[in-house]
Amino acid sequence: MDVFIARQPIFDSRQRVYGYELLFRSGLENFFQHPDPDQATSKVIVDSFFLLGLTTLTDGKRAFINITRDILLKEYVFLVPKELIVVEILETIEPDAEVIAACERLKRAGYLLAMDDFIYKDEYKPLIDLTNFIKVDFLSTGKDERSSLVQLFSPRGIHFLAEKVETPAVLQEAMETGYKYFQGYFFSKPKIISGRDIPAYKLHYFRILQEIHRSELDFRQLAEIIKQEVSLSFKLLRYINSAFFGLRCRINSIIQALALLGEKEIRNWVSLIALANMGEDKPEELVVQSIIRGKFCEFMAPHFGLARRKEDLFLMGIFSLIDAILDRPLTDIMEEIPIAQDIKNALLGERNRFRDVYEYVLASERGDWKKLSEMVSRIRMGETSPFQLYLEAVKWGHQCFQESS
Repeated sequence: MDVFIARQPIFDSRQRVYGYELLFRSGLENFFQHPDPDQATSKVIVDSFFLLGLTTLTDGKRAFINITRDILLKEYVFLVPKELIVVEILETIEPDAEVIAACERLKRAGYLLAMDDFIYKDEYKPLIDLTNFIKVDFLSTGKDERSSLVQLFSPRGIHFLAEKVETPAVLQEAMETGYKYFQGYFFSKPKIISGRDIPAYKLHYFRILQEIHRSELDFRQLAEIIKQEVSLSFKLLRYINSAFFGLRCRINSIIQALALLGEKEIRNWVSLIALANMGEDKPEELVVQSIIRGKFCEFMAPHFGLARRKEDLFLMGIFSLIDAILDRPLTDIMEEIPIAQDIKNALLGERNRFRDVYEYVLASERGDWKKLSEMVSRIRMGETSPFQLYLEAVKWGHQCFQESS
């Protein structure tokens, strides 16, 4: 049975990734037809842990997993090491004696528990005594309620996690109220400051990006620019001399390394390195997510009939968060980088074939199963699993970030 996954980062107060919420489903088409959601979800979760590898999906950080009553009572959670998981008790689960007993067993065994989409009710008191995290939806609760919950329960040592944090203003409110962890898309929405310049070190990398995306690449000019940035020169030579290329002799010249890579590989590689360095003062996840998007867009190219434009799709993915990295409006940045116009249009929201790929990637990240199901008829997957492609993109993205940082 095919499986699919979405993952969303959870940040701490210093905007470092604490963990990921993982959303498992039984595929794109048969999810909505399954007669028993508990059975379907439990099977997918168990299969996914052993088929895919949890540490690969979370880069070794904790996985927040929504647990249904069926999974809880059958004690499938004990198959997963306690150090790798936070057990999320869904708000739809009635806290009866069986549920409370199951949670007590998990607590005694050292597992961390979270209450999802929490709204206080007296019957939740036994679970509150066991929980480590309370997750509050900031879109569906009022400001007074969000604050009073923290005042009431944080003295017990419970950590509060703000969900649906969509803007910097909401993030600021959550932090001032006493929330310690945050989940949402605030990190990909830049805080625009009128008249703000790009910092000098970012400007250098931005100019490199401009140079490599000109219609005709000047190898000698690019080599001169790279030589001015010592870290970039070092990384290029380390990359070209790695076992991946299997060269019989070492390469010591920047111009020689560029010639061996070729234009397409140069554009992709330099874009990755530049974005990683421009994002040094941003949450690490922001750059990693850009890289993963780029690779997933590239993987999906042939399935959208765009195999010949896979390099452009890669660039579309990695540039999709450049507004957040540079703290500048995306419209301004797109005017200054000479990438293909249809890619620019797609990133700015215009309907075209590239936008279809981009929206598929976004829906995959967010676990928008309805959207993904609607798009199934537009793509030609054959025997290929979109989830497997996403998993490969995740692996590749984390590896690339480690090499470029």
